[in-house]
Amino acid sequence: MSQEKENISLEAARALMRRAFEAAGVPEASARSVADALVAAEAEGQVGHGFSRLSDYVAQVQSGKVNGSAVPTAQKTGASAVTVDAQHGFAYPAMDLAIETGVAMAQETGCAAMSITRSHHCGALSIQVDKIAQAGLIGLMVANAPAAIAPWGSNVPLYGTNPIAFSAPRKDGPPLVIDLSLSRVARGKVMNAKKTGQPIPEGWALDSEGNPTTDPDAALAGSMIAIGEAKGTALALMVEILAAALTGAQFSSEMSSYFSADGPPPGSGQFLLAIKPGDGPGFAARIEALLGQIAALEGARIPGTRRIAALEHARAHGIDVPVQYLHIARELAGDDG
Repeated sequence: MSQEKENISLEAARALMRRAFEAAGVPEASARSVADALVAAEAEGQVGHGFSRLSDYVAQVQSGKVNGSAVPTAQKTGASAVTVDAQHGFAYPAMDLAIETGVAMAQETGCAAMSITRSHHCGALSIQVDKIAQAGLIGLMVANAPAAIAPWGSNVPLYGTNPIAFSAPRKDGPPLVIDLSLSRVARGKVMNAKKTGQPIPEGWALDSEGNPTTDPDAALAGSMIAIGEAKGTALALMVEILAAALTGAQFSSEMSSYFSADGPPPGSGQFLLAIKPGDGPGFAARIEALLGQIAALEGARIPGTRRIAALEHARAHGIDVPVQYLHIARELAGDDG
C-alpha cells in the first residue's frame, strides 16, 4: 500500500473529521469531541489513535456497536467522586464531561475521582491528562481495552494493553505528560501496520502459539508483549481493577474488538484522578528542581519532550497524513464528489 502522505492543517483536519462523523449521523457536539481528540493524537505523533481510527469508528456507528447519538450522564457519588455513564457511545464526550466535573470538584475539595463506564476506545490518554494539568492539577488516568496481553506465564490474552497516563502542571511552559501502554507498543500501532501493509518489528507481539512474529495479522490474533515482563502484567491487573472492577465496566476478556463493527458494544472503562497540589510544600518549585536535575544529566531526557516538539511542529506546519486515510475521510464526509 502506498506510503504517500499529504500535509493538512490542524484546523482543516478537525473540520474534515467532524464532517465525516456528522455524515454518519453523529450529532455535532459529539462529532466535534471525537474529531478533536483524533486530530490531537495525530498531532502529537500517536498515529495509531488518529486518522487510522476513522473508518473503524464510522463503521461501528453504522452497525450500532457505538451509539453515535449517546449523551453521557454524570452522577456525583461523593464529595470528591463522580461516575459518568458513556451510554455505549464514544469515550471522548464522556471524558469531556468527567474532566469538566472532576476538575471543578478537585479545585474545591483538593481531589476528585472520575469513573467512566459503558465506554469505548479512549485513544491517547495524554490528551486527557493534559487537560487536567492545564487546570493546575496533577492528573492520573488508566483505561482497559480488549484482551491483548496474557498473564505472566501464559499465552492466553486476558488483560488489555491497559495504558497509564500522568500529568503535572509546571509554572512555565507546557505540563509534564507521561503516557505509556503496558504492552511494549500500543496495539493501535499493530493495526496501523496492518492497514498500511507493513510488517511490525520483532519484539512487539507473539502469535496465537506464543511465538514471536512480525506479521501484524498474526500479532492481532495472538498477544502483545508486556513491558517489564511479570511487572508489566501486574500493572495491567492493577489497571483492570481500577478501570473495570471499580467502574463496573466490562473486563478486558469480556470486551468486543475496537477494530471490528461486529459484536456488542465493548463497554470499556476509564478511571481518572485529579489532585490539587496547593502551595504548602512549594510544589511548583520542587517539580522544577527535580526536572532540572534530570535535564542536567548527560543523555537524559524529560518524558514528553518529543510529544511537545511534535505538537509545536503540527501547530506551525500541519500534519502529514497517509493519502489513503485522507481519501477515506473525504469520502465519508462527502467531499469526493
